[in-house]
Amino acid sequence: MLALDTQNLTKRFNRGKIIALEDVTLSVEEGIIFGLLGPNGAGKTTLIKIVLGILFPTSGSAKLLERPINDIRIKEKIGYLPENHRYPDFLKGGEVLDYFARLSAVGKSRRERNKTELLKLVNLEKWANTRIKKYSKGMQQRLGLAQAMMNDPDILFLDEPTDGVDPIGRKEIREVLLHFKEEGKTIFLNSHLLSEVEMICDEVAILDKGRLIRHCTVKELTSPSKTFRIQTSKVTKTLLAGLKPHTIEMDQQNSSIQVTVASQKNLNAIIDHLRKNDIDIKGVVPHKQSLEESFIEILKKDIVEE
Repeated sequence: MLALDTQNLTKRFNRGKIIALEDVTLSVEEGIIFGLLGPNGAGKTTLIKIVLGILFPTSGSAKLLERPINDIRIKEKIGYLPENHRYPDFLKGGEVLDYFARLSAVGKSRRERNKTELLKLVNLEKWANTRIKKYSKGMQQRLGLAQAMMNDPDILFLDEPTDGVDPIGRKEIREVLLHFKEEGKTIFLNSHLLSEVEMICDEVAILDKGRLIRHCTVKELTSPSKTFRIQTSKVTKTLLAGLKPHTIEMDQQNSSIQVTVASQKNLNAIIDHLRKNDIDIKGVVPHKQSLEESFIEILKKDIVEE
């Protein structure tokens, strides 16, 4: 089953002068962590708000769990953590969860059970009776995750859940999200922290100027490239000249050579050439491109094509 399915989704503001989304067609399977990426103003938050029913599309359609987004029953299956959320300082952690669960019409016995389980999961058990004004940013983010799960939703929409959180807090949040995934939840993650997205997401979609320019797995964007760093003893210009026919690009830095090759056959030829010339090979390390590097390349390519 598809968790999300949009067809030619378009949103215009200011009497059609500003295009926030343009013909976005996107399908996302259930049970994965999905990253929504793009620069500021790309349309990420607009897309989330349309799917949640906070905004209405100008044209196109969208479904959640194969139901139209205007079907009120689908709201029962959604959890949402907005960016920069704030809870009243005078409330206690447990009271916040209770309040939002009541807004979602969760029964009393279920509220108490979920509250106990979720506070334990996000490591806030001991802070249940502490007022929000004493919570750190990381604690508020973890409480926000618990709040989004109080109605036991099938789909979670999280807008910058690790924003402003220290490394330990980010690790704790990642562990919570992976726990939800193991339970079969589908998680939509909107984040600028691409290193976090790379560690946790299965698939990503990249938006730019309201258009969907890429949808693929994280593995596709971060697979090892055909660039290798060969750690060797110092080589001569004559030796480098002998390697050149087998490379697309080549760069020497002290005791290593970085080469980009067309195939494994070319790499083998380079290694054979070094060995024939009695050059010690201390290591051959493939260059793995990060999600951030791929993201920037895709955006630059999109600008050039425009």
